[in-house]
Amino acid sequence: MSDSDLMQLYSRRILALASDIPHLGKLDTATGSAHRRSPQCGSSVTAHVVMQDGRIADFSQEVRACALGQASAGVLGRTALGRTRDEIAHARDELQAMLKANGPAPTAPFEELEALLPAREFPNRHASIMLAWEALLGAIDA
Repeated sequence: MSDSDLMQLYSRRILALASDIPHLGKLDTATGSAHRRSPQCGSSVTAHVVMQDGRIADFSQEVRACALGQASAGVLGRTALGRTRDEIAHARDELQAMLKANGPAPTAPFEELEALLPAREFPNRHASIMLAWEALLGAIDA
């Protein structure tokens, strides 16, 4: 990986998303929690959720990941509240298709994930990017 590839991958937008992750920490009132870890890089995310009437009423996440994983968790933190499981799963599927199948960027309200488009060329980073989404879905299903 060249220096210019790294600079593009860790763009200002990605670093801004990574440095501002809403809903960090543990949620003591969670009705479901799940932990996901990437064996490739060691990144991990634990998600905690309170579901009410089929929607995310409260949410938090503990994120220990690279800047790309943190940026993805940042977008999730800004968009998760009020969403249904199906909406989160759909966004996760769109993100995965963007990274692995040259699909378009996820649609609103998850469009900020477009900042992660440069990561498409680095498959070893995909698992970290997906962690927060997988952890939240696991927490909802717990």
